[in-house]
Amino acid sequence: MLLLFASASVFEAKNLSSLSTLANGDIWWHLRTGIWMLQNHAVPHSGLFSQSAALPWTASSWGYDLLVAFAFRMLDLWSIPILLMGFKTAFAVATFLLAGGLRGRFWPAVALSAATQYILANVQPSPTYCSILFFAVELLLLNENRRTGSVRPLFWLPPLFLLWANLDIQFVYGILFLVLFVITFCLQHLGPRPGVGQLQQKWTAVSAKKMGIAATLCGIATFVTPYSYHLYGVFFASVTSTATRYFPDFHAMGFRQPQDYVLMLLTMGAFLALGLRRSRNLFQIALMIGCTMLSFHAQRDAWFATLAAIVVIGEALRDDAIRDTGGVADADHKRARNRQVLIAAGLAVAILMLAAALGIPRSHEALMAKVAQTYPVAACNYIREHHRENELPLPLFNPYEWGGFLTWYLPEYPVAIDGRADLYSDDFVIQYSKAMNADVPYQSYPAMANAGTLLLQRNSLMGQALSTLPAFRVAYSDRVAVVLTTP
Repeated sequence: MLLLFASASVFEAKNLSSLSTLANGDIWWHLRTGIWMLQNHAVPHSGLFSQSAALPWTASSWGYDLLVAFAFRMLDLWSIPILLMGFKTAFAVATFLLAGGLRGRFWPAVALSAATQYILANVQPSPTYCSILFFAVELLLLNENRRTGSVRPLFWLPPLFLLWANLDIQFVYGILFLVLFVITFCLQHLGPRPGVGQLQQKWTAVSAKKMGIAATLCGIATFVTPYSYHLYGVFFASVTSTATRYFPDFHAMGFRQPQDYVLMLLTMGAFLALGLRRSRNLFQIALMIGCTMLSFHAQRDAWFATLAAIVVIGEALRDDAIRDTGGVADADHKRARNRQVLIAAGLAVAILMLAAALGIPRSHEALMAKVAQTYPVAACNYIREHHRENELPLPLFNPYEWGGFLTWYLPEYPVAIDGRADLYSDDFVIQYSKAMNADVPYQSYPAMANAGTLLLQRNSLMGQALSTLPAFRVAYSDRVAVVLTTP
């Protein structure tokens, strides 16, 4: 069990020589936003650090941004890989519990947890990881309610959603699945049924009433944020945006990596488990259908089907274990197993800390050298130096992939675009994509045509093309970036 809980963080520590977590472009603008909030004691309402600063913007993950900023203040750049290691350890624990490791068969639960960690191994430190963990906890509580018939687990959901709504906008998915749970419960249990006594029907009606109260409290809790109900508008605007087709994470699965096939097999296994058991659990059936549609529609949502599948398979394993033991529960064995879990969790944290100490470079300069392998650190230093001499004028044009990093490392130059998709209009993103792919002349894209300084990838199509044009002068170039300006 110790190896299970610690395996994800140890695997991450093993690969810390590349520090892939520092290559996550969005983590930088989250960090910069969190630093701004710490300095100003307020939440942003406009597009800070961007040339679109006059436009309204909602920092829907403001709680996560503060978390990253606090961690950075204490641990510097160490904080980013350590956050990911912590997330992955928590995810290992959550998936083990979802798979029924404490109530079902231990080793199948270990195998399911390992499969989920493999499928989601490429998820980087972002608010999405908060949603993954909170969705796992939500499923645990809903499953506990359905298994025991007690509504008490549901009253843990309002504080869960209070935290979730302030950490990531995808809490809306959690609310939608909670509504689905209530609806399927009512469809499955309310109304007169042959063979069901009056007292049982009365108890079911009372449970439905309490369930409705808990769900209402969850909805109210999601309004307790600095942005109130506006987060729902931001969410639905993002999922209906036509510009998402230009972002790879929003594309459907291409089945070009092993994880996609493992997810497909896991999903098929869950549907097979429902079929073999002839399940009439409307919620699990609806959950699997909804999560499968979300996950196979967009790569970034693969975690929905992953978590739903292990819930269904884990319950099937638990039922098999109960049949094998005749339903006899050994209280002493359960207490011993719970103690083992606590000890394993504590040792996993200790291993995580040791792995971080041994695997992450200790100096800030060494960490920045790792960052410089992906981002234009040297080019930004050159721009900052010559900005003081007025040799590289504003505005700056930058690629989408570097926008988040520039908000943190080069705040003197507001970025043309970054990872805050809800800040930039669909037309803006579409024009940017066409210009960078040379589908239209660069002169037709105002952000590029009117730029005083251009910072581009050295080996990109646009970087190579503009470097040869007489309209631009190469001010700086290295193996990562090229800085262009007008003569």
